[in-house]
Amino acid sequence: MTASSLRGPSDPTVQPVPASVVEQVDAADTTLSNPKRAVVALGSNLGNRLETLQGAIDALEDTPGVRIKAVSPVYETEPWGVDPGSQPTYYNAIVVLKTTLPPSSLLERAHAVEEAFNRVRDEHWGPRTLDVDIVAYADVVSDDPQLTLPHPRAHERAFVLAPWYDVDPEARVPGRGTVAELLTAVTRHGVEARADLELRLPE
Repeated sequence: MTASSLRGPSDPTVQPVPASVVEQVDAADTTLSNPKRAVVALGSNLGNRLETLQGAIDALEDTPGVRIKAVSPVYETEPWGVDPGSQPTYYNAIVVLKTTLPPSSLLERAHAVEEAFNRVRDEHWGPRTLDVDIVAYADVVSDDPQLTLPHPRAHERAFVLAPWYDVDPEARVPGRGTVAELLTAVTRHGVEARADLELRLPE
Protein backbone atom coordinates (compact mmCIF):
# COMPACT_ATOMS: atom_id res chain seq x y z
CA MET A 1 0.00 0.00 0.00
CA THR A 2 1.36 3.37 -0.95
CA ALA A 3 1.85 6.27 1.40
CA SER A 4 -0.71 8.28 -0.53
CA SER A 5 -3.40 5.64 -0.06
CA LEU A 6 -2.72 5.56 3.69
CA ARG A 7 -3.57 9.27 3.84
CA GLY A 8 -7.13 8.43 2.74
CA PRO A 9 -9.43 9.67 0.00
CA SER A 10 -10.08 13.01 1.71
CA ASP A 11 -6.47 14.05 1.24
CA PRO A 12 -6.37 16.26 -1.88
CA THR A 13 -2.83 15.08 -2.66
CA VAL A 14 -4.03 11.56 -3.36
CA GLN A 15 -5.30 12.51 -6.81
CA PRO A 16 -3.53 15.64 -8.00
CA VAL A 17 -5.61 17.94 -10.18
CA PRO A 18 -4.34 17.70 -13.76
CA ALA A 19 -2.66 20.84 -15.06
CA SER A 20 -5.19 21.08 -17.89
CA VAL A 21 -8.05 21.26 -15.38
CA VAL A 22 -6.23 23.92 -13.38
CA GLU A 23 -5.86 25.95 -16.56
CA GLN A 24 -9.58 25.62 -17.31
CA VAL A 25 -10.52 26.71 -13.81
CA ASP A 26 -8.15 29.66 -13.98
CA ALA A 27 -9.61 30.65 -17.35
CA ALA A 28 -13.16 30.38 -16.02
CA ASP A 29 -12.24 32.53 -13.04
CA THR A 30 -10.83 35.14 -15.37
CA THR A 31 -14.13 35.33 -17.26
CA LEU A 32 -15.86 36.32 -14.03
CA SER A 33 -13.58 39.23 -13.22
CA ASN A 34 -14.82 42.78 -13.76
CA PRO A 35 -17.95 41.93 -15.75
CA LYS A 36 -19.95 44.64 -17.50
CA ARG A 37 -23.72 45.01 -17.38
CA ALA A 38 -25.50 44.75 -20.72
CA VAL A 39 -29.13 44.93 -21.77
CA VAL A 40 -30.34 42.80 -24.67
CA ALA A 41 -33.72 43.01 -26.40
CA LEU A 42 -35.32 39.87 -27.81
CA GLY A 43 -38.14 39.70 -30.33
CA SER A 44 -39.87 37.06 -32.45
CA ASN A 45 -42.93 37.08 -34.73
CA LEU A 46 -42.55 33.81 -36.63
CA GLY A 47 -42.90 30.22 -35.47
CA ASN A 48 -43.20 29.31 -31.80
CA ARG A 49 -42.38 32.76 -30.49
CA LEU A 50 -42.21 31.98 -26.78
CA GLU A 51 -40.09 28.88 -27.33
CA THR A 52 -37.74 30.85 -29.55
CA LEU A 53 -37.25 33.59 -26.96
CA GLN A 54 -36.54 31.01 -24.26
CA GLY A 55 -34.08 29.27 -26.58
CA ALA A 56 -32.28 32.56 -27.17
CA ILE A 57 -32.03 33.17 -23.41
CA ASP A 58 -30.60 29.70 -22.86
CA ALA A 59 -28.13 30.15 -25.72
CA LEU A 60 -26.90 33.44 -24.30
CA GLU A 61 -26.45 31.83 -20.88
CA ASP A 62 -24.40 29.06 -22.52
CA THR A 63 -21.98 31.66 -23.87
CA PRO A 64 -18.61 31.72 -22.06
CA GLY A 65 -18.26 35.02 -20.23
CA VAL A 66 -22.02 35.68 -20.11
CA ARG A 67 -24.38 35.28 -17.16
CA ILE A 68 -28.08 36.13 -17.35
CA LYS A 69 -29.13 38.18 -14.33
CA ALA A 70 -32.75 39.06 -15.11
CA VAL A 71 -35.47 38.23 -17.64
CA SER A 72 -38.43 40.54 -18.17
CA PRO A 73 -42.10 39.71 -18.60
CA VAL A 74 -43.27 39.04 -22.15
CA TYR A 75 -44.93 41.78 -24.18
CA GLU A 76 -46.95 41.32 -27.35
CA THR A 77 -46.28 44.09 -29.84
CA GLU A 78 -47.57 45.23 -33.18
CA PRO A 79 -44.77 45.15 -35.79
CA TRP A 80 -42.78 48.36 -36.10
CA GLY A 81 -42.53 50.29 -39.35
CA VAL A 82 -44.98 48.23 -41.46
CA ASP A 83 -48.66 48.39 -42.39
CA PRO A 84 -50.99 47.24 -39.60
CA GLY A 85 -51.99 43.60 -39.99
CA SER A 86 -49.31 42.88 -42.60
CA GLN A 87 -47.26 40.73 -40.20
CA PRO A 88 -47.89 38.61 -37.11
CA THR A 89 -47.43 40.33 -33.76
CA TYR A 90 -44.15 40.10 -31.89
CA TYR A 91 -43.32 38.67 -28.53
CA ASN A 92 -40.71 40.93 -26.94
CA ALA A 93 -38.61 40.70 -23.80
CA ILE A 94 -35.54 42.23 -22.21
CA VAL A 95 -32.60 40.34 -20.75
CA VAL A 96 -30.12 41.91 -18.34
CA LEU A 97 -26.77 40.15 -18.27
CA LYS A 98 -23.26 40.45 -16.92
CA THR A 99 -20.48 39.79 -19.40
CA THR A 100 -16.74 39.97 -19.82
CA LEU A 101 -17.09 39.96 -23.60
CA PRO A 102 -16.38 43.27 -25.32
CA PRO A 103 -19.34 44.76 -27.22
CA SER A 104 -18.08 43.49 -30.58
CA SER A 105 -17.87 39.90 -29.33
CA LEU A 106 -21.26 40.12 -27.70
CA LEU A 107 -22.66 41.33 -31.03
CA GLU A 108 -21.08 38.38 -32.83
CA ARG A 109 -22.71 36.04 -30.33
CA ALA A 110 -26.07 37.78 -30.77
CA HIS A 111 -25.87 37.28 -34.53
CA ALA A 112 -24.87 33.63 -34.07
CA VAL A 113 -27.90 33.04 -31.85
CA GLU A 114 -30.15 34.67 -34.45
CA GLU A 115 -28.70 32.45 -37.17
CA ALA A 116 -29.21 29.37 -35.01
CA PHE A 117 -32.92 30.18 -35.08
CA ASN A 118 -32.89 30.69 -38.86
CA ARG A 119 -33.04 34.47 -38.87
CA VAL A 120 -33.28 35.78 -42.45
CA ARG A 121 -32.17 39.33 -43.31
CA ASP A 122 -33.62 39.78 -46.79
CA GLU A 123 -36.23 42.44 -46.00
CA HIS A 124 -35.98 45.68 -43.99
CA TRP A 125 -38.56 45.58 -41.17
CA GLY A 126 -39.43 42.10 -42.40
CA PRO A 127 -40.80 39.34 -40.17
CA ARG A 128 -38.19 37.32 -38.36
CA THR A 129 -37.88 34.25 -36.22
CA LEU A 130 -35.60 36.07 -33.82
CA ASP A 131 -34.13 39.50 -33.10
CA VAL A 132 -31.28 39.80 -30.61
CA ASP A 133 -30.35 43.48 -30.18
CA ILE A 134 -27.82 44.93 -27.78
CA VAL A 135 -29.66 47.88 -26.26
CA ALA A 136 -26.98 49.09 -23.87
CA TYR A 137 -23.53 48.04 -22.69
CA ALA A 138 -22.41 49.55 -19.38
CA ASP A 139 -22.32 53.33 -19.90
CA VAL A 140 -20.80 53.11 -23.36
CA VAL A 141 -21.90 55.71 -25.89
CA SER A 142 -20.64 54.97 -29.38
CA ASP A 143 -21.65 55.85 -32.94
CA ASP A 144 -19.81 52.88 -34.43
CA PRO A 145 -21.95 51.89 -37.47
CA GLN A 146 -21.44 48.21 -36.67
CA LEU A 147 -22.87 48.63 -33.17
CA THR A 148 -24.30 51.96 -32.09
CA LEU A 149 -24.58 52.20 -28.30
CA PRO A 150 -27.02 52.66 -26.80
CA HIS A 151 -29.36 51.31 -29.48
CA PRO A 152 -30.30 54.38 -31.54
CA ARG A 153 -34.07 53.84 -31.26
CA ALA A 154 -34.37 52.19 -27.84
CA HIS A 155 -35.39 55.44 -26.16
CA GLU A 156 -38.49 55.76 -28.34
CA ARG A 157 -39.76 52.16 -28.30
CA ALA A 158 -42.20 51.10 -25.62
CA PHE A 159 -41.59 47.43 -26.39
CA VAL A 160 -38.01 47.96 -25.21
CA LEU A 161 -38.60 50.47 -22.41
CA ALA A 162 -41.59 48.76 -20.74
CA PRO A 163 -39.98 45.36 -20.15
CA TRP A 164 -36.67 47.04 -19.26
CA TYR A 165 -38.43 49.11 -16.62
CA ASP A 166 -40.08 45.95 -15.25
CA VAL A 167 -36.72 44.34 -14.47
CA ASP A 168 -34.78 47.50 -13.57
CA PRO A 169 -36.92 50.50 -12.57
CA GLU A 170 -33.79 52.59 -11.88
CA ALA A 171 -32.21 51.92 -15.29
CA ARG A 172 -30.86 54.66 -17.50
CA VAL A 173 -30.34 54.84 -21.24
CA PRO A 174 -26.84 56.32 -21.52
CA GLY A 175 -27.02 59.82 -22.89
CA ARG A 176 -30.85 59.80 -22.98
CA GLY A 177 -32.14 59.71 -19.41
CA THR A 178 -33.92 57.26 -17.17
CA VAL A 179 -36.02 54.47 -18.60
CA ALA A 180 -38.90 55.61 -16.38
CA GLU A 181 -38.85 59.14 -17.82
CA LEU A 182 -38.48 57.94 -21.38
CA LEU A 183 -41.35 55.49 -20.96
CA THR A 184 -43.74 58.26 -19.95
CA ALA A 185 -42.89 60.12 -23.16
CA VAL A 186 -43.74 57.32 -25.62
CA THR A 187 -47.02 55.72 -26.58
CA ARG A 188 -47.78 52.20 -25.41
CA HIS A 189 -50.30 51.73 -28.20
CA GLY A 190 -49.90 48.23 -29.65
CA VAL A 191 -47.67 47.10 -26.76
CA GLU A 192 -49.43 44.73 -24.34
CA ALA A 193 -48.06 42.86 -21.33
CA ARG A 194 -48.78 39.12 -21.50
CA ALA A 195 -49.17 37.99 -17.91
CA ASP A 196 -50.17 34.53 -19.15
CA LEU A 197 -46.73 33.96 -20.69
CA GLU A 198 -43.47 33.51 -18.84
CA LEU A 199 -39.79 33.22 -19.63
CA ARG A 200 -37.49 31.64 -17.08
CA LEU A 201 -34.00 32.40 -15.91
CA PRO A 202 -31.59 29.63 -16.94
CA GLU A 203 -30.81 27.29 -14.06
